[in-house]
Amino acid sequence: MERIGTRKLRVMLVPLPLQGHLTPMLQLASVLHLRGFSVIVAHTEFNSPNPENHPDFTFIPLKDGVCSPSANLLDMISAINTNCKEPLEKCIVELQGQLSCIIYDSLLHFVDTVAHHLKLPTIFFRPSTAVYMQSYLSLLSLHGKMIIPLPGLCVSPVLCKHTVYNLMYDLTTKLLAESHLEEAVPELHPIIRFKDLPLSVLSKIPQVVIDFVKSFSDIKSSVAVIWNSVEILDDFSIHQQYQVPFFPIGPLHKMASSSSSMPTSLLQEDPGCIAWLDKQALKSVLYVSLGSLATLSSEALVETAMGIANSGQPFLWAIRPSSVAGSEWIECLPQGLRGVIQERGLIVKWAPQKEVLAHPAVGGFLSHCGWNSTLESLSQGVAMICMPFFGDQMINARFSVHVWEVGVEIGNMADRKSIEEAVRALMVDEQGKEMRCRAAEIKHKLHLSMVKGGSSCRALEDLVEFITSLSAPK
Repeated sequence: MERIGTRKLRVMLVPLPLQGHLTPMLQLASVLHLRGFSVIVAHTEFNSPNPENHPDFTFIPLKDGVCSPSANLLDMISAINTNCKEPLEKCIVELQGQLSCIIYDSLLHFVDTVAHHLKLPTIFFRPSTAVYMQSYLSLLSLHGKMIIPLPGLCVSPVLCKHTVYNLMYDLTTKLLAESHLEEAVPELHPIIRFKDLPLSVLSKIPQVVIDFVKSFSDIKSSVAVIWNSVEILDDFSIHQQYQVPFFPIGPLHKMASSSSSMPTSLLQEDPGCIAWLDKQALKSVLYVSLGSLATLSSEALVETAMGIANSGQPFLWAIRPSSVAGSEWIECLPQGLRGVIQERGLIVKWAPQKEVLAHPAVGGFLSHCGWNSTLESLSQGVAMICMPFFGDQMINARFSVHVWEVGVEIGNMADRKSIEEAVRALMVDEQGKEMRCRAAEIKHKLHLSMVKGGSSCRALEDLVEFITSLSAPK
């Protein structure tokens, strides 16, 4: 890459310390390093990445005041935004003008405040789709116009001594709510319904949440936006509202090339599952993982296990420790059921997901539809059973099923019969074969986007040139 004089250009990346945000940021660091940049990662002490896994980067810890994971993510993110401001400013000052720019996770608005004060350009990083970002802007607009909460759904029932009247009221309200939730959201992609939005529209949204959404929807003084997304999968009409260059350079785990093999997981992966997959028939295994944040009730775990067991399909199931309410791991599974399902499959605490999805034995993925998992699945041509829980997962699932047509959706409280039917539809029925064909087509299109002349490759070339220009003499 071009250098300014003889000095190698240096960029700083500031990731949010959650798996779904940290992983693509470290992949972005690998992409930039491969293009000749010197990379500094300024990170929180909480969920700190292991520097030994990334010897080419310089790591600088920021004192964050987060002693332990918080059940309230908003509180944790707020604490980081407050407590890391001073340490970051001190760090930048000590570097004495060596940085070309700072690339920061969109939830860490303190970075732009510090950088703007020090007259250092920032680039906003979104690890999700542009459609998901647009959904938050739509929520703010609907809230401002008082369209949400949806009318008629927040009133209290008239107290009545006749229980039947209250039951009728509850049923009418439920039917009304379900009807409204199925409606398309104005100004969004027509496939997105009110029920797919990341926040509930059936009750008043607390002001603290509105303020939080406004904070990460505003790119402030940032001079560009980097997306871990791809033109063929997304809708970038949101560009009209930001008026800065957009660089959709995803899928980052593929764009990082050989460096993508470097560990980015905060959890210990079990590589032994690959040897187990080696013994399975081609496209026969259902891979199951619900991500790094979602939790299941013990009842939901049993229903999921029974549905998978009754399907008769071999499976590899990654169940994160402490992801089942009231259990350290899978103690709540009845011993007999545990024996039955382990005869047919393998349960591990965490899996090397990219390697698993690339394995020829894997024929489907039961996923929470986080964006990293969705991209990794599509990049390998693996069709999905979509079990979304929160955040962008509903929109990703909706696109998987109704736009890309590579998935079948079930609710996160699905019973064993629904799960069994979904597994059979994906792994056995003609419907699943058709979804796998479409997934293979998307895999090919994603490959074309990353090679010379493809959209992601061009966007990356433009990004390198753009960052280089930020250090050019004015």
